[in-house]
Amino acid sequence: MKSNLIKSDTIGIVASTLCMIHCIITPFIFIAKTCTATCCSDSPAWWAWIDALFLLISFFAILHASKNSSKNWVKHAMWISWSLLLIVISNEQLGLITLFEGAVYVPAFALIILHFYNLKYCRCAKDSCCANQK
Repeated sequence: MKSNLIKSDTIGIVASTLCMIHCIITPFIFIAKTCTATCCSDSPAWWAWIDALFLLISFFAILHASKNSSKNWVKHAMWISWSLLLIVISNEQLGLITLFEGAVYVPAFALIILHFYNLKYCRCAKDSCCANQK
């Protein structure tokens, strides 16, 4: 159980960090490339699919990590952060409301911190303590 917790949190940390890097470099890629009037407003479809891939990977990492976490508040915080990340990314794709440019970094950074916290503070002597402890 402990090794599964480490793996899911490690996957969550890596996925959240890569997601943040993806979000940071996006503007630079589009600034650097030569634009025409028709291509500047939209990102390529494959670039948007990377958002979905990171969301999917982080969903399963949180699902597994929250099953094995010893702290309920961490479980809830992970799911709230993931939900906010989903909302912000969906909003960026659909353009429903205007948010500040860094809105996506807040839940992504929160997920990184929460996975590190979960990894560090759910150290169980027995295999079943993480799943049963409140």
